[in-house]
Amino acid sequence: MTVLVDPPMWPRHDRLWAHLVSDSSLEELHAFAALAGIPERAFDQDHYDVPDSRYDELVALGATPVSAGDLIRRLRASGLRIPARDRTGHH
Repeated sequence: MTVLVDPPMWPRHDRLWAHLVSDSSLEELHAFAALAGIPERAFDQDHYDVPDSRYDELVALGATPVSAGDLIRRLRASGLRIPARDRTGHH
């Protein structure tokens, strides 16, 4: 069971964003996010969007840094990935 974070490289709202996921369970992901003080509104069905300013803190709390490609491969392998076409209310 691992919480993963990719590099902040996704632009939105004049900053860069990273994705925080679990490779085993949403419960693990939500528990880690709560520990890190990430608001529930940052959750997007299978991941949390986190600003670049939080990246180092999340790694210090125990998130494993991985490439964006590795993050998506591991999320898919976990069975937790929700494809964009299946998302509801996707922003």
